[in-house]
Amino acid sequence: MRAVGIILAGGNNKKMRELSEKRAIAAMPVAGSYRAIDFALSNMTNSHIKKVAVFTQYNSISLNEHLSSSKWWDFGRKQGGLYVFTPTLSAMNSNWYRGTADALWQNLKWLKSSHEPYVVIASGDGIYKLDYNKVLEYHIAKQADITVVCKDMPEDADVSRFGLVRTNEDGRIVEFDEKPMVATSHTVSCGIYVIRRRQLIELIEKCAEEDRYDFVQDILIRYKNMKRIYAYKLESYWSNISCVDSYFKTNMDFLDPEVRNYFFNTYPDVYSKVDDNPPAKYNVGAKVRNSLVSSGCIINGEVENSILFKKAYVGNNCVIKNSIILNDVYIGDNTRIENCIVESRDTIRANMTYIGAPNDIKIVIEKNERFVL
Repeated sequence: MRAVGIILAGGNNKKMRELSEKRAIAAMPVAGSYRAIDFALSNMTNSHIKKVAVFTQYNSISLNEHLSSSKWWDFGRKQGGLYVFTPTLSAMNSNWYRGTADALWQNLKWLKSSHEPYVVIASGDGIYKLDYNKVLEYHIAKQADITVVCKDMPEDADVSRFGLVRTNEDGRIVEFDEKPMVATSHTVSCGIYVIRRRQLIELIEKCAEEDRYDFVQDILIRYKNMKRIYAYKLESYWSNISCVDSYFKTNMDFLDPEVRNYFFNTYPDVYSKVDDNPPAKYNVGAKVRNSLVSSGCIINGEVENSILFKKAYVGNNCVIKNSIILNDVYIGDNTRIENCIVESRDTIRANMTYIGAPNDIKIVIEKNERFVL
């Protein structure tokens, strides 16, 4: 593909509550064995984009560790490759990324040194499959300056945390409202853009001259009447995990056989860093129904409608329902967990009960030390 890829993975918000205190949102575990950023990276490599940059910033340790080897997404080539950029202090700059446009500005040298004519920009917290070549073909056919991938959401969906767009009959965006108080549309921006590289450089340089830092506010909205900005409608599954409710629902969607089949049993594949864990072990008395259990797990109790990430241990007589158990969690005997998200590396003592409500998911964080007898 005649494009370079940029994945914006440095942001953070309070809607993830305690879950984002130790990791970037793009590093959140998804579907048992994946991280959120794996989906954008897989889309890049499946679209034959050979050169990809990831901009990280907030709580980036686990994300950088996950990206430490590019081989998992087949970016370990002599030409191209996977680049991870964090804010760099210099004599000319002493700021962290002040926004998405500023992140592009601080790494403009990399963009200028590239030779591909187009740029695909994607957020690191979207869960979807997309061939960016189709977006580029649409972009060229419409003679667009910028193409924004959009999704029509159900009428009852909460869209207040997204950018909302309205288009004319030709698909050109005529209104763009970023995170409005009152929804005027149910077509949301997916945070995926295609733009000519030279034009992006010009727009970013103009933003820097005027001390403007946000790609949406200072480019998409500001230039919507001056530039030809078009919407490409995504018809397949798409979800954004940047709030607790959405994160929980997205993971639970993978309990649906149709969603699992779409992501994991149909071409193209979704790739991730692979850990050398043993297969999940189900001891005598274990009961598992409609759940995803990852490698390295040991199950002694009952698990229903739940997702267990890598190396989770469930003790005897435990009951886990409608919950997400993140990586490396130890759950003691006779414990009941329902409608909860249990943070990674937690130790839940025996005889504990944690029950949340279906519309108010409880986040369980314990700081107990583990004692080996």
